Amino acid sequence: MKQAAHSPLNASQKPPAEITRLLQGSILPTLLRLAAPNVVALTLQVLVSIAETVYIGRLGSSPLAAMALVFPFVMLAQQLSAGAMGGGVSSAISRALGASNTDRANALALHAIAIGSLLGILFTTVMLTFGPSFYRLLGGKDEVLSDAIAYSGILFFGAFLVWLSNTLASVLRGTGNMRIPSIGIFGASVLQISLGGVLTLGAGPIPSFGMRGVAIAYIVAYATSVTFFAWYLLSGRARVRPKISAFSLQKEMFADILKVGAVSMLAPLQSVLTVVIFTGFVARIGVLPLAGYAIGQRLEFLLIPISFGVGVASVPMVGMAMGAGNFKRARHVAWTAAAVSALNLTVIGLIVVVAPDLWAELFTSDTSVLDYARHYLRIAGLAFPFFGIGLTLYFASQGAGKMLGPVIAGTVRLLAVIFGGLWIISLPGTADQLFWLVAVSMVIYGLSTIASVKLTRWGINVDS
Repeated sequence: MKQAAHSPLNASQKPPAEITRLLQGSILPTLLRLAAPNVVALTLQVLVSIAETVYIGRLGSSPLAAMALVFPFVMLAQQLSAGAMGGGVSSAISRALGASNTDRANALALHAIAIGSLLGILFTTVMLTFGPSFYRLLGGKDEVLSDAIAYSGILFFGAFLVWLSNTLASVLRGTGNMRIPSIGIFGASVLQISLGGVLTLGAGPIPSFGMRGVAIAYIVAYATSVTFFAWYLLSGRARVRPKISAFSLQKEMFADILKVGAVSMLAPLQSVLTVVIFTGFVARIGVLPLAGYAIGQRLEFLLIPISFGVGVASVPMVGMAMGAGNFKRARHVAWTAAAVSALNLTVIGLIVVVAPDLWAELFTSDTSVLDYARHYLRIAGLAFPFFGIGLTLYFASQGAGKMLGPVIAGTVRLLAVIFGGLWIISLPGTADQLFWLVAVSMVIYGLSTIASVKLTRWGINVDS
């Protein structure tokens, strides 16, 4: 017998048509409809990063190096707030709506905002306090270190807004609404690109603020998205209606969000650590291999929003199915999402395997660097589908509230990179051997995540 995740308080009410479609509609068309706006908006966020790199690159090599020191922590803030804790928020709300418990979903939205605000303040405090020490550990010194500290001092003052914006977007995604979060992200990204260019390089009567211009645009863009999402939620247009006047802290609701979100936060930390460690291994081989790897790594960064867009679309579909007790449908959604991501990344992988210069020549004309970039793309491109499967199943598992397996899969990948890299550089090995290690680690990650989802019981009934 199937059971809902929570006893409904208003089960007599007929669910809204959109929620009914998420619970009963054809899986693939519904998933693609939800994923499309996410992929468009998140791809524009990637363009923000590229545009900012171009702006700061025009200021000189020292600002560009300073940006490289700060960038991993910018990505960490995004991944922790949107992908990890954001997934916990969407999961809890979607499971409540799947159980026809709108009152609970409303209360969870307010608890999510409280969590996002607190973690945003904490992240801001940590980066403003310890950021300079982190940059020194990464090798920053002299003018580069000074530029990084000045830049991040403004940038991370707005980290609270990043957490709040992504939390509000995750609340909306948990209701199955992907359009409004995508509109907010798209608009903020356009603002960030345009304002960042003007403030960084100057235009007409507006002077150049240098790196500070990018940081100011970052803060303004996220403040705008917070305002937009808050207005939408408070306007009564959303499927959840947070009632601040009736809000009371409930330990059980915090636990419902954190049991997914807190565990999920380990994955971005693993991902950043994997990149940092592997970069160190490649740097030991030489500057040219490192430059070639950096070009390939930019493409991997573009793969993330593609998989994220599909994966985050699966969260409310899986969560609502779990809340309604339809565990078999929840699994079918997860496997369908994984297949869509695998197909998307297979196409991209095959393109760069056959014609790597389509990507590599966008960044350099140095023949030596291009040679290493080609080798990397031809090797790693073969494994892109497994990377997509692993990342997408990570999000689907958030919807199910079952995160231990995907986190273990990420740990396995990290250990493969550490021990494999140590062995290769001890030979001493070649750049190609390290590039093969990247591909193997992606395959390990994908297969481990598949195994973890297959072996983890999602419900009380026997599901496929």
